[in-house]
Amino acid sequence: MTKQDLVNTAASKAGVTKKAAGEVLDAVLAAITYSLKSGKNVTITGFGTFRVSKRAARTGVNPRNPSQKIKIPAMKLPAFKAGKSLKDAVR
Repeated sequence: MTKQDLVNTAASKAGVTKKAAGEVLDAVLAAITYSLKSGKNVTITGFGTFRVSKRAARTGVNPRNPSQKIKIPAMKLPAFKAGKSLKDAVR
């Protein structure tokens, strides 16, 4: 399902225009992004939790030259953990 499919489905289920549904979806995604940038978790009860996970720095291998070692820096990554209701619906 693409973003446009999601907008179309939300618009038809909520009985609003596609433009309004698209604006709401963009606002929700922007709010989630802003919260994650601020280091806060976003929990949507019954759906799941968006959080920031931290990956430690490590040494890797250059795929073009396997004998060469490269340093991979530490980084933050977005993560999602599905809630019980979502897991049960998918199963």
